[in-house]
Amino acid sequence: KTFKEQQRKDSAGPYKFQRKTERALDTLNNNGLGAPVNPVGLIVSCFRPSDDATTFQFLVPSNFFAVSSLKKAAEILSTVNQNNALAQECTDLANEVATALQKYATYNHPKYGTIYAFEVDGFGNHILMDDANVPSLLAMPYLGDVDVNDPIYQNTRRFVWSLDNPYFFKGKAGEGIGGPHIGYDMVWPMSIMMKAFTSQDDQEIKECIKMLMDTDAGTGFMHESFHKDDPANFTRAWFAWQNTLFGELIIKLVNEGKVELLNNIK
Repeated sequence: KTFKEQQRKDSAGPYKFQRKTERALDTLNNNGLGAPVNPVGLIVSCFRPSDDATTFQFLVPSNFFAVSSLKKAAEILSTVNQNNALAQECTDLANEVATALQKYATYNHPKYGTIYAFEVDGFGNHILMDDANVPSLLAMPYLGDVDVNDPIYQNTRRFVWSLDNPYFFKGKAGEGIGGPHIGYDMVWPMSIMMKAFTSQDDQEIKECIKMLMDTDAGTGFMHESFHKDDPANFTRAWFAWQNTLFGELIIKLVNEGKVELLNNIK
């Protein structure tokens, strides 16, 4: 019901959000409705996984995640609940959003070729960036939303892990994607983990793990973010999401027979 409401085909829907704040991304413009969208079949997300407001409200990674989640829901509904009518509704909506993504979510970048935009509005406007929080463009294969070998994803992956992404930061201590939630020059370990999760290159994986180990500021824990030049300048001494993801990454690599790779990291 909410997905369909937030396709905003007939009206803006019942959801609004406004509050008094000094942070522009903690509230929505246009009386709490956010920027206008063209109802092309995509689903509005007023906020990103980081809790920051979207600029253009069709958040591409979240729409991809909606498609794969709807497909999983359809499978459960038909197999477990024998509710074929609702399962079909989920499948139909997933197909509609997937079709709209292929039509509206890509951008022909002069340097990287066809890539996925981070946000679009259905009017032809695109935001080209990625944010560290998941769902993100980088993390889409980790969530099962796209095949890791999808050429558009691979182009996007090269773009988001480069200085052409406004929220990619590279310094003396490390490199990675951040976001406006914490701001300039603050790398999120989550992005380094997602690079490793979606990597098919052992050397790249090794570099990611080493960077994560070298930027914990001697605490033995992952932080929300660290300064690109100084890991001792970090946010959140204890951030369960990042710590759990790091554990998941290590277990994944062990299960894939990469124990020797891990043991060789100094």
